[in-house]
Amino acid sequence: MSSSAPVSSTSKQHAKMAASKNNSSDAKAVATKMHRRSRSGCFTCRLRRKKCEEGKPACKACKHLGLRCDYKRPMWWSNGEQRRQQKEVIKNIIKRTQLSKKTAQTQAVANINTPPSLCHSAPTSADVFPDSFPQSRAPSVESPYSAGWDPSFVSPEGYFAMAPPSNPMIGHQPYPMFSPYEVDIKTERQTYINGEQTRRDSTMSTFSTYQQPPMPNSMSSLPSDSWVQQEYFESTSETFPEEPIEFDFFGYPHGQLTPSHETVINVDDCDKYLLNHFFDKVLKLIFPILDANQHGSARSDVVLPALESNKAYLHCCLSIAATHMKATQRLEDEQIDSDIIRHRYAAISELCEALGNDSNHSQILEATLGMIFFQCSVGRPSDALPDIPWHQHFQAAINLVNKLDLPNVVMNLAGNGRSSHPPFNMALASWIDILGASMRGQAPTFADTYRELNMSRRSAGMAELMGCSDNIMFLISEIACLDVQKGEGIDEVMLCNYVQILANEIGNTEHGAASVENAFSATGAIRPKQLTTNISAVFRVAARLYLCSLVPGYEHRQPSTCHLVSQFSELMNFIPAGPEGFDRSLAWPLLIAGSAAVEGSPFRSMFAERCQRLGEAADFGSFGRVRELLKDIWQMNDAAARQGEFQGVRWRDAMQQRGWDYLLI
Repeated sequence: MSSSAPVSSTSKQHAKMAASKNNSSDAKAVATKMHRRSRSGCFTCRLRRKKCEEGKPACKACKHLGLRCDYKRPMWWSNGEQRRQQKEVIKNIIKRTQLSKKTAQTQAVANINTPPSLCHSAPTSADVFPDSFPQSRAPSVESPYSAGWDPSFVSPEGYFAMAPPSNPMIGHQPYPMFSPYEVDIKTERQTYINGEQTRRDSTMSTFSTYQQPPMPNSMSSLPSDSWVQQEYFESTSETFPEEPIEFDFFGYPHGQLTPSHETVINVDDCDKYLLNHFFDKVLKLIFPILDANQHGSARSDVVLPALESNKAYLHCCLSIAATHMKATQRLEDEQIDSDIIRHRYAAISELCEALGNDSNHSQILEATLGMIFFQCSVGRPSDALPDIPWHQHFQAAINLVNKLDLPNVVMNLAGNGRSSHPPFNMALASWIDILGASMRGQAPTFADTYRELNMSRRSAGMAELMGCSDNIMFLISEIACLDVQKGEGIDEVMLCNYVQILANEIGNTEHGAASVENAFSATGAIRPKQLTTNISAVFRVAARLYLCSLVPGYEHRQPSTCHLVSQFSELMNFIPAGPEGFDRSLAWPLLIAGSAAVEGSPFRSMFAERCQRLGEAADFGSFGRVRELLKDIWQMNDAAARQGEFQGVRWRDAMQQRGWDYLLI
């Protein structure tokens, strides 16, 4: 099959889009150079998962603690066992250093008011999250750990922070959930008259994603390099230990950038503000789970290489930036709409040209998946600008996945060992395929592949990319297939048998799974593996609810359904909330559970509280669309219940009534 086949049905539409693309002026050219320094820091700080200020010849943290500072990849980095041994050596050095400093400081502080000791044991998960969860969690007022670290204290922004101490100098600032980094952007403008350069201007801008979260009661925090308290607390607290990061998990289509690599991105001068906005505001919204698992990977391994070499991807990102700017700044002018449409059509034009040439299949796939998935992070439900539906884009992506033979690549990987590198594009395509199929009431395209992977206990990389364990996602694929069979009129007895089988399989995913607990370490850093465990538990309950909805005679007011919705609400207490949290990664399970939440359900109060913590961010992207859809569902279902009708409206029907064709993931 020709690679141009997926878009043949919309070729006229594409031609119209491409025709509207403005020709850029020959009189000026703008080259935006993004110098990618070794922003991931020295390998010692990377191993310790600390922010590195990248001083030369040694960074401040390593110099302060007497550690060896390596900027070139050391031999122990490539071996998991050696890496663990190295971390143990570093921990022992830190312990000795801090103990000697503590001894030396004892006499100096003997006659002054000292803050309460940090030597007490940190609260256990049973203390922080008791068996009986309240329906809403307000910040604790009188914490028993008010003089030290209290993981149960939650600021309005959703951070697990310090409870207000009696002495403002004993606060410890938790790390933000996203790995901080800076990007230097150098913009050069050259003006030519009659082919001769007459002027050259150069400007430099620096963008940083690091923002210190505010402390309770507007209290300022200590600088991030207060290493003495930080390292001592880390060495004495073992309740919520930090977890090692497994770098280089995915097989990326571009390969890895070297620390000295300089990425050159060509944009018109009028689009520079969109590129700046994309890096400053949008990038951290796209792959939050990947950034938690592999710090900076979304930027260095996915986005920057694609922006440099893939014009369709670049136009996609600029369109997404304009859409986000319109949503967050509530812009309603013709200029921003023109920018959205111009870059949206330019991306499609580039894809059509590449498809016509039958070349660069990996680049076409990454741009197509970007056009599908990035839209889930931006835009308001009321957006009405012309666009091609996501599932038409995905038809093109399916053909490209088959052309690149990615399903067989995943099948041939050596299990879940460290030698496995699942293709990044296949992991993202699988996520869209499975959840997108449930949105449209269709079977996933690669359902057979997921079934074989599940039977052989292999991974497609979805847990590392999106947070939910692969085995649960594979079962959601099976439920979507059963959903299609029910629509085709499968025998009810056989349907109930399949439901029972899948219910048992969902139960089997709990055997041997880690327990759900606090997703933060003692220092406030996110624990990636624990976060995956917690998100997987949320998806597991949503999968059960989806399966139950297929049973003949299903009603969302049934006690078993209400129990599952309540259980879902309790599990959400273990997902970090707020603008820097992960609620926006849970649009699909929130939709499934929310559509079954009856009036008075704890889900509704939980969801309202988390929307409040998200603030304006709760109004756009898939989360904002789910929020609007649930309002409609609850209004219709509550009205029906008051009239004695208990069947209720299904979420897919409510979407059709709205005329929505969104991908809510």
